Amino acid sequence: MRTLRFLLQKEFRQIFRNKSLLPLIFFMPVVQLLVLPLAADYEVKNIHITIVDRDHSTYSQKLVSKIGASGYFRLTDYTMGFDEAFKDMEDDRSDLILEIPPGFERNLVRENQQSLFIAVNAINGVKANLGGAYLNRIIADYNKDICLEWIQTSKFNPSPSIEVTQSNWFNPSMNYRFYMVPGILALLVTMIGAYLCSLNIVREKEVGTIEQINVTPVQKYQFLLGKLIPFWVIGMAIFTIGLFGIAWPVYGIVPAGNLLLLYGYLSVYLVGILGLGLLISTYADTQQQAMSVAFFFMMIFILMSGLFTPIDSMPRWAYIIARSSPVTYFIEVMRMIVLKGNSFEHIWRHFLIMAGFAVCLNGWAIVNYRKTN
Repeated sequence: MRTLRFLLQKEFRQIFRNKSLLPLIFFMPVVQLLVLPLAADYEVKNIHITIVDRDHSTYSQKLVSKIGASGYFRLTDYTMGFDEAFKDMEDDRSDLILEIPPGFERNLVRENQQSLFIAVNAINGVKANLGGAYLNRIIADYNKDICLEWIQTSKFNPSPSIEVTQSNWFNPSMNYRFYMVPGILALLVTMIGAYLCSLNIVREKEVGTIEQINVTPVQKYQFLLGKLIPFWVIGMAIFTIGLFGIAWPVYGIVPAGNLLLLYGYLSVYLVGILGLGLLISTYADTQQQAMSVAFFFMMIFILMSGLFTPIDSMPRWAYIIARSSPVTYFIEVMRMIVLKGNSFEHIWRHFLIMAGFAVCLNGWAIVNYRKTN
């Protein structure tokens, strides 16, 4: 323990002597947690639409007004020719084209039916799907309003009807930030821990101090614990700042579950993710190599963690990779405890899996580190 205490003193002094490193550790995660939830919005708005109105009737004007009042669309152009509208789409000024044919009002009144033409710019698949769905929903509501104008409802409605009542649990206001902020906080803690820990031993190799440590009687596990524990403390501090300094006062996210349970899982998770950083550093010879390998894993963790796309909708091979990532389980536990208020009986499997990650990665790092380096 005396040897480990001296190693920890050395590591903390090195960290706090680096004046350029401290702002990166504490300032960057705060800024990212403030900015990223505002940009990562699942709700698509300001969809540019060009309307080709060849009827210019009262009904067509009502439809145009209903689309503009929805709040999802921004009218780019209002023309009478499809060629002009298609030119807007080619120039990326428009995402959708709605063509109202001539005789729109007349056919509705006389024949009780009329077709509309919708062209969607499908380069951005998410925006195209949502924009088309929004527009179809608005047209369906408009069609229902017309039917109510024409049909005089009877005093008694003999036809059976089903009334659906819904309740939004855990996020009653459907605020997407409640869903995104815990996941983004988990990613930030992962990035800081993995990057810094992977660069730590490699920096010792580059400056030559690793040779001085190798000739001392310090055991391998003591040396690696001396590298791991300081960044474990920093990871806990960053998480605390993000949760109680940003998520709670800025976004109004109050943890619904037990904080001790959350921090207990975080402590195990940090041991695992820092073990990954230590493992990378034992293989890399330069900081550039360590950063490249860490970046490779971080891209997989970010894109396949379930933060932006549901894991269950991935192909089978991608699902297996996602379930092999420790970040996936941490994001799930964050949402389960912070939003749903789950207890230990709901996440004990996550604890076992994360403990397995921690033992395997750190054990691999200890075995792979050779003092003869």
